[in-house]
Amino acid sequence: MNSREDGRGYGRPASASAVEIASAVRGRGLRAVDVVAEALERIGRADPVLCAFTEVWSEQALRRAGEVDGRVAAGEALPLAGVPIAVKGRGGLRAAGPLLAAGCVAVGATSVPGPGTPWQTWGLGAHGRTVNPWRADRTPGGSSAGSAVAVAAGLVPLATGSDGAGSVRIPAAWCGAVGLKVTAGRLPSPDRTGLAVPGVLTRTAADAAAWWGVVAGRPDPGEASVSLPVTAVWSPDLGFAAPDPEPVARARAAVRRLVDSGVVRLVRPPAAPRLLDPAPAWLALRTPGADLADAHRLRAENDRRLDLLFAGAGLLLTPTAPTPPHGHDGPGDVYSTALTWAFNVSGHPALSLPAGFGTDGCPAGLQLVAPHGREALLLAVASEAERRGATPS
Repeated sequence: MNSREDGRGYGRPASASAVEIASAVRGRGLRAVDVVAEALERIGRADPVLCAFTEVWSEQALRRAGEVDGRVAAGEALPLAGVPIAVKGRGGLRAAGPLLAAGCVAVGATSVPGPGTPWQTWGLGAHGRTVNPWRADRTPGGSSAGSAVAVAAGLVPLATGSDGAGSVRIPAAWCGAVGLKVTAGRLPSPDRTGLAVPGVLTRTAADAAAWWGVVAGRPDPGEASVSLPVTAVWSPDLGFAAPDPEPVARARAAVRRLVDSGVVRLVRPPAAPRLLDPAPAWLALRTPGADLADAHRLRAENDRRLDLLFAGAGLLLTPTAPTPPHGHDGPGDVYSTALTWAFNVSGHPALSLPAGFGTDGCPAGLQLVAPHGREALLLAVASEAERRGATPS
């Protein structure tokens, strides 16, 4: 069910990136109202199958697009002029202010898990459970489920997400999108624990970089230039997880492509990267009234180990998810977050890059983790990998 390639049953997919759309609208080659109308048509055709949206705001979106066209005609420079976006959940519009100011048009709220669900790797849209655009019998991941599907299926080029344990990176990996989670504390977040931070899902690294430029404002000094190849350490399991062989093989092959294309250079640390399993700390931090002494000790030890790793390398590379996408009945005893939530506890920025397809026909992801505050490094590496043909098309 590859909607990105031919849109079977879904209407015409959006081939233009957010950057391309904005350039065309700013240059008056496209009107925002036409771009948004086409996105709404795609959603209308696709969503009864994909169930990516809980709400679609057709009238408001077209009105907003007309306002964007007016702003462009008045000479206003809008970095994301006319780009149709989806926002995560019904409350997602509250955090989209910088994107709307930059010219984006929010077309709807995307699906998240239903109430009372113990697992967060699925979604519930207005038409039913959210399906993976590559295989309807598989989950797209979560909790940014609908956002990943809306992007991967070509309904919109950019969707917002939030990531508390892998909620952007896992659906990005399982749907074949780029998914970025930012450094903890760098952008506003309503999460009292500090574990959940904003993120974005896009089809290209350039679009993710455009999002970052808008929400972060001026980059920090030293972020602008990145020397390639970037030194990197590979770990299939972070020293504690037990991922399935196939996601590891897909991620390892993606690393080889990055090395062969000159984007990264693998270095061998004095000892293999070995973190403590973050599960007890993450669960304690999310439990009101829990004794957090052990959680703080675990976090401090993992922080120490990550500091040592990043003293000798620019990036840490791992599979994004330990398994392929599971069915809609849930993952069983396997935590889909096994390789992602360590970096919610530590606060490091991380990005999931498409890493090819498994034997089940579903995508897999390669996770790139950088030192605190180095989102620009992640985006530069991902963009260069795309430019050099080191990622699946």
